[in-house]
Amino acid sequence: MSATTRESAAAGFSRQYKANLLQTLETIDLEAVGQAIEILADARDRNRHIFVCGNGGSASTASHFVCDMVKGASFKSRFRIMALTDSLPTITAYSNDVGYECIFAEQLKNFGQAGDVFIAISGSGNSPNVLCAIDYANSIGCKTIALTGRDGGKLGPKANLQIRVAEPHMGRIEDGHMIVCHMLCYYFMDN
Repeated sequence: MSATTRESAAAGFSRQYKANLLQTLETIDLEAVGQAIEILADARDRNRHIFVCGNGGSASTASHFVCDMVKGASFKSRFRIMALTDSLPTITAYSNDVGYECIFAEQLKNFGQAGDVFIAISGSGNSPNVLCAIDYANSIGCKTIALTGRDGGKLGPKANLQIRVAEPHMGRIEDGHMIVCHMLCYYFMDN
């Protein structure tokens, strides 16, 4: 394959990916995003904690979202928000000594209380550690939000509010989740 042919194929792939992503974004329920904004505003106003988690790319999305909320959105009014993905020593200790499925739930047992908010991010909706954490969050009376993909997996029905990116392609699911997180954060930054 010549360099020119490869460049043409790469540009064609990029065009198609962009077109598919724009179609994917149309599947996001903006009313649900609005409900999530209201839940976050209420948590802020009532001085409640917000916890966020996910695995892999979703862990990065959780950390990115929390960074944006702490550094950006909290200049106007403070959010008590943390990513359960960000303490590598804690995660590896629980993984090694207890099991990977409990890494988020065990942290919630230390910090979570009734009335707090728990946000789970999972493209498949079937990550055992995220499912374990949402079960615990629901059991103590947290408000739960799930960012899911595909059909929502097992996670979607467990959440009080699901924001689903109805798309089979994991990359576009993750793209959609990041855009939803920016919608949530920039609502508070821009208003």
